[in-house]
Amino acid sequence: MRSPADYVSRRALGVDASGIRRVFDLAAKMKDPINLSIGLPDFDVPEIAKIAAIDAIRTGHNRYTPTQGIEPLRTRLRADLSEEIGRDVGEVLITSGVSGGLFLAILSIVDPGDEVIFVDPYFVMYTHLLTMAGGKAVTVDSYPDFRFPAEKIEAAITPRTKLMILNSPSNPTGMVMTEAEVKAAVAIAQKHDLLILSDEIYEPFLYEREEGLSTGDLGLSGNATASSASSPSVLSPQHLALYLPSPARLYEKTIILRGFSKSHAMTGWRIGYAAGPAEIISQMTKLQQYTYVCAPSPLQHAALKAMDVPIGDAVAAYRRKRDLVYEGLRGKFEVVKPTGAFYIFPKVPEGITASEFVVKAIENNVLVIPGNVFSGRDTHFRISYATTDEKLAKGCEILSGLV
Repeated sequence: MRSPADYVSRRALGVDASGIRRVFDLAAKMKDPINLSIGLPDFDVPEIAKIAAIDAIRTGHNRYTPTQGIEPLRTRLRADLSEEIGRDVGEVLITSGVSGGLFLAILSIVDPGDEVIFVDPYFVMYTHLLTMAGGKAVTVDSYPDFRFPAEKIEAAITPRTKLMILNSPSNPTGMVMTEAEVKAAVAIAQKHDLLILSDEIYEPFLYEREEGLSTGDLGLSGNATASSASSPSVLSPQHLALYLPSPARLYEKTIILRGFSKSHAMTGWRIGYAAGPAEIISQMTKLQQYTYVCAPSPLQHAALKAMDVPIGDAVAAYRRKRDLVYEGLRGKFEVVKPTGAFYIFPKVPEGITASEFVVKAIENNVLVIPGNVFSGRDTHFRISYATTDEKLAKGCEILSGLV
């Protein structure tokens, strides 16, 4: 006689959530912890978007939308992205968050046995989604500076390699690929005829200008800044000369994934989007029809309004928080200064694993995530600085006292 556990699929058993689960099991015993673990913006959804969502509900936008999303939002995103990239970016699909976009993209692209290459450390979902799809994750070490290791990436490519995933700005390291690194990645993709999946969910959160970089270097038209200034999810005033070097500017075989969760604090609204070649987006749309059906209808209407909300103040605030955390940790930890997103990835002292250090931190009421959740190594830990300055300062003080 089989027990309920005997019915669980090998696919589900192949997905390991134990790393994060252990942290949160420990956290459940904490009282008012200093929570530096969650990638959740600490500002609220813009008021105009809240009002638009309520209005959409009241005026009857509560039914299914077309699977690909409402036309006004898709048209706006396609126009703005195309102006930013310098060419028509292709079809646009509104997804249930970027996580939903990742799921649909990988299922649309990866066959069992296909290899997918990306750097280590990496966003935790990549390996598990590939397990679900029957693909093989090929990770390439980017320690100690987390720069894109072009030579090591190319050396790891085999005839089974089909897809390269890029994540810039990065979760968990906060690193942003330079224009030269993006060009190197594209050159490798072109040489080996790979598709690129570019996870750009943290695109608005850029903190450093790459010296000598001009709009011409990025493939942007000269009037891109002025004409796109009203669209913060693509190009907005806070960027000034801070433009994300996206591989899509150089390589048409690129799927862009972006969303509103981080830029507009809509993590619970589940609104993301994918843009790229019609042949891929159409397959993602078909799979969405049989999984998510469509992104939430009233919230798509709200996202369209949110595109006109400047988020420069939030970006400036996170730049300042980045500096606060970096300065608070670098005296005691080996740490690379992040240039985007809202994460920092310090190295633990010699003689202790990151998992052991995280237990010590939790015992001292500070919640952080061990690096082995995002990596083949257990040498670093991830901090999210998307919280108050007071909690950041106190958390850095406690963590530094543990060294």
